[in-house]
Amino acid sequence: MYTVKVRTDFSSAHSLRGYKGKCEALHGHNWQVELAVKSQGLDGIGMVIDFGELKTLLNEVLGELDHKNLNDLESFKEANPTSENIARFIYRKIKEKKTSLNIAEVTVWETPSSSATYSTG
Repeated sequence: MYTVKVRTDFSSAHSLRGYKGKCEALHGHNWQVELAVKSQGLDGIGMVIDFGELKTLLNEVLGELDHKNLNDLESFKEANPTSENIARFIYRKIKEKKTSLNIAEVTVWETPSSSATYSTG
């Protein structure tokens, strides 16, 4: 099994509804996002997928989040914009754009030492 990963970032603000503590107030992060895809085999030139194609796909989805207040987005009106829910959002959006992609997981870092990962496996 092969796993290919790309990582990029975006900036946004959020506040956590129902949370008691500093994060209930509006605040921002420079989020890091890693997308991992897997494959049993390689294409004719020895790749799972071109890194550039994968990063372009990820950046398209992150463009919906970049420099936004996540709480104002339709996708986070009901779901709290936690790292966990953001990872799930990114996973689902990428899957919608490229259904044939075998996504292993999406990891979102809120800080350099705190992350959440979403996968369906």
